[in-house]
Amino acid sequence: MSLPKEPRQKMINLMYLVLTALLALNVSSEILNAFKTVDRSLLNANKIVDQKDKDIMASFAKLLEKSETKEKAAIWKPKADAAQKMSDELVAEIEALKLELKNEAHLDPATGIFKEDDLEAATRLFSGHPPEGKGKGEGLKAKLQSIKDKLLAIDPLVKAELGNSLPIDLSTPDNKDWSDTYFHMTPTIAALTILSKFENDVKNSAAQVVEFCHKQVGQVEIIYDKFQPIASQSSQYLMPGQELVITGGVGAFNSKAQPTVSVDGASVPLNAEGVGEYKTVVSSPGAYSKKVTISFVKPDGTRGSVDKEIKYTVGSPTGVNVSATKVNVLYRGLDNPVAISGGAKGAEAISASIDNGAINKVDNNGNFMVKPGAGNKATISVSVDNKTSQFIFPVKRIPDPIPMVGAFGGGSQNANAIKSQVGIRADMGDFVFEGVKYNVAAYTIVCTGKGFENTGPKFAIVNGAYFTPEVKGYLEMCKAGSTVTITDITVEGPDGRKKLQSSMAFNLTN
Repeated sequence: MSLPKEPRQKMINLMYLVLTALLALNVSSEILNAFKTVDRSLLNANKIVDQKDKDIMASFAKLLEKSETKEKAAIWKPKADAAQKMSDELVAEIEALKLELKNEAHLDPATGIFKEDDLEAATRLFSGHPPEGKGKGEGLKAKLQSIKDKLLAIDPLVKAELGNSLPIDLSTPDNKDWSDTYFHMTPTIAALTILSKFENDVKNSAAQVVEFCHKQVGQVEIIYDKFQPIASQSSQYLMPGQELVITGGVGAFNSKAQPTVSVDGASVPLNAEGVGEYKTVVSSPGAYSKKVTISFVKPDGTRGSVDKEIKYTVGSPTGVNVSATKVNVLYRGLDNPVAISGGAKGAEAISASIDNGAINKVDNNGNFMVKPGAGNKATISVSVDNKTSQFIFPVKRIPDPIPMVGAFGGGSQNANAIKSQVGIRADMGDFVFEGVKYNVAAYTIVCTGKGFENTGPKFAIVNGAYFTPEVKGYLEMCKAGSTVTITDITVEGPDGRKKLQSSMAFNLTN
């Protein structure tokens, strides 16, 4: 635009140009906060991938110890180690770039504060060329391409299986300059999020290779060559009219991989036949249970475990007995049904109180409803004929529900199977109380990887459990190699509203 000669008008026009430039440079706090949310979700997804890798490598270590799997594990574990090492080294380099970027944006080491909206820092560090800039973008691109090539070169089977699904993709729209596309005039917080996205791509790519290597060890047939008769009873204390149930059978195991047994977390030694025997002296009257965990070798050579609950009742000198109808625990936020027996006396002779919470009589058959308070235990006192017996119950919070998308809780899943779902649900699993329900109240979803090379990661903060039209649109963009992470899941249930500690991360496949 040409400037007028009249000084006053010239000054007004100059001020307009300056204001326009300032508006162009201004980045709203809403945009900055959005990038922070995406970055946090990507970091959470990275933690999930790290834990999954840790579990697989622990399984590899066990497979190396077994004669049935040692030979194949010795072939494939070094390949998995190489993939993980490459990932760790590149992620460490990207972390160093993050710190350098923050320093470019005037990081205060004492407070950790830097200029999140600085548009020049990322430009200087990545897309600017010497002497004005450092031009590190092309070096990062080369390292991302290199690790992708090296991961696929670990074994021909890896390349054949994963060649088209690794999340690392360095293409840009219309073949634009890669460094400029991601970092030119990009706010510092956005550039940090992009670097987190590259870390996520690297970790997910290596994790797919590690998982593939683990699967190549194959299945091992376990020959069960020892047998032991096992019998248990439903209760060691019964009253007239109650049913006694005895179960019996034959247990079988492989002598090269004997089971491990624990009772309430304490290890129980095995006898010569591979059977654990636990003994204890009981004390206070009441209904009790013990959690028995049996760990064993599955047919694929990995270890599995089964939890069994053993219930028993300790009688009272007065003949009074109190038992929680559902389980020998009282849960906060729920009405816990409790049955109280007066021994030889009828239910009308019973009076009951509780020191932590409230207890209310339901009927004249000895049924009560207990709602415990905030403490970790509650004592129910029962009086019959001026004689009082006390029964101590542990008080626990309701266990967190498990977030699910359809029947899936994370991991490698078919892309179309995820797209066909309508939202997120909170599953209570095998929780003993029927009808206890949690509803998903909010969640954050991030889609990245394949399908998002031109747009960058897509995210949405959603109120409610369903996939909104916006979320459905992002899911439709997903394909094999995409990563979908769902974090910050908030649920509402009998004990109020709470945020779950668990998240979900899906690596989508064909």
